[in-house]
Amino acid sequence: MIDPVPESAPDPIFAQPWHAQIFAVTVALNEADRFSWPDWAARFSETLRRHGLNRDLDGGDDYFKAWLETLEELLIEQGTTASDEVLALKQSWEEAYLTTPHGQPVHLSPE
Repeated sequence: MIDPVPESAPDPIFAQPWHAQIFAVTVALNEADRFSWPDWAARFSETLRRHGLNRDLDGGDDYFKAWLETLEELLIEQGTTASDEVLALKQSWEEAYLTTPHGQPVHLSPE
């Protein structure tokens, strides 16, 4: 006998693949002792406060955009990357996204 489909399947942990990726990058950097988790949490909380994101967040884009911004600022502050490099990479991804046909994977062109 086949089990019936549950009335509601659990929601995925991450709504978008990039949410999982930025989370994994952050955890890997923490595990490599690039920063402490309490420092990360304080910085992330400040970013959320600055953006007025004090309501209950559901882990959607607004949450992970704040997460990404916090990580970018931390890496720039540490000298791991430069702000102009972050901006150039963002622009490259935006261009790739806007020029990729719907439903196709987005790739950066090799430069």
